[in-house]
Amino acid sequence: MAGIYIHIPFCRQKCNYCDFYKTLNTLLIPKFLATLKKEAEKRKQYLNNELVETIYFGGGTPSVLGEQKLYNLLAFLDKQWKIDSNAEITLEANPDDLTATYLNGIRQAGINRLSIGIQSFQDKLLERMNRRHNSEQAVQAVENAAKAGFQNISVDLIYGLPELTETEWQDNLDHVFQLPVHHLSAYHLTYHKGTPFYSWLKKGTLKELSETESIRQFNMLIDLAQKNGFEHYEISNFAKNEIYSRHNTSYWTGKKYLGLGPSAHSFDGSSRRWNVLDTEDYIQAFENNTGYFEEEFLTPEDKFNEYILTRIRTQWGISFDYVRQNFGKEKADYLEKQISKYKETKKIIVKNNIITLSREGFFISDEIMSDLMII
Repeated sequence: MAGIYIHIPFCRQKCNYCDFYKTLNTLLIPKFLATLKKEAEKRKQYLNNELVETIYFGGGTPSVLGEQKLYNLLAFLDKQWKIDSNAEITLEANPDDLTATYLNGIRQAGINRLSIGIQSFQDKLLERMNRRHNSEQAVQAVENAAKAGFQNISVDLIYGLPELTETEWQDNLDHVFQLPVHHLSAYHLTYHKGTPFYSWLKKGTLKELSETESIRQFNMLIDLAQKNGFEHYEISNFAKNEIYSRHNTSYWTGKKYLGLGPSAHSFDGSSRRWNVLDTEDYIQAFENNTGYFEEEFLTPEDKFNEYILTRIRTQWGISFDYVRQNFGKEKADYLEKQISKYKETKKIIVKNNIITLSREGFFISDEIMSDLMII
């Protein structure tokens, strides 16, 4: 089983916190789609004829693509690879794009999962982030999606935002749990260099939320999600009735995936490769038949580190048995030694030879990951 990720780099406006690669030049869409098909044809054998069980349109803002463009693109992909009849096909979308007409159209095109970038139900914070939608549109988008027949709806929220109060954060969560939502991705704000938020923070015109307040918001997230029947299956992800993100779970469990488009990454089990960042450079590379990607081949240590980095994030955790069988006794012994201090402080739980993070461990997950990997 394998997955396909397609990076749609176009946005209608840039959010003040986002550092993902994107461009506002939507006039490039026709050339971009033609180039995307060229790359797909060129890399037809990358997945070694494995059945494709997930397709994920990420961005950027993939919902800038019209229904017909998505239909044509999915029909094209279906001719290139064996796609599971029950494949999860996700579209990241902005709430203001999700009209009833658009939703009916993309569902007929083959999209069966939505990841809606709501981020907040507080209008003042949406304006601060330079989001295109307001809270009313966010609610309407989810309700429209359910009416259109979508039975796998995920929403994104951001906590740790400047000036976000506990009351407002609880209001955001209450909105989600009152809507027909099946999956929640909630991320703490990160100040990425090059974004307006980062610039404002450095200038002192924006004040970072305190660590204490951020921890309170994270605890509230976990508690309210559990109370409302959402399982905390990865550091930032919660699912109702085991409706996990199959595509993202494939990343965390080491499955192969093909990335198409500018800045997209691919993994085939033994190497990683990533495409050029810029959309125009990507198009020019195919027009001129020049290089469009870089690649690295993974050493045994790289593979071990990948396993640690991805699995420790999840409820499925790190398996001592898997480490011994695939990386050897020496690395299993190393792992046993490295986790000892975290076991004592109850940041890590070991049960049935599986290592997982405790709630306290989530707060220092980066530190734990770093300590468990081989430098």
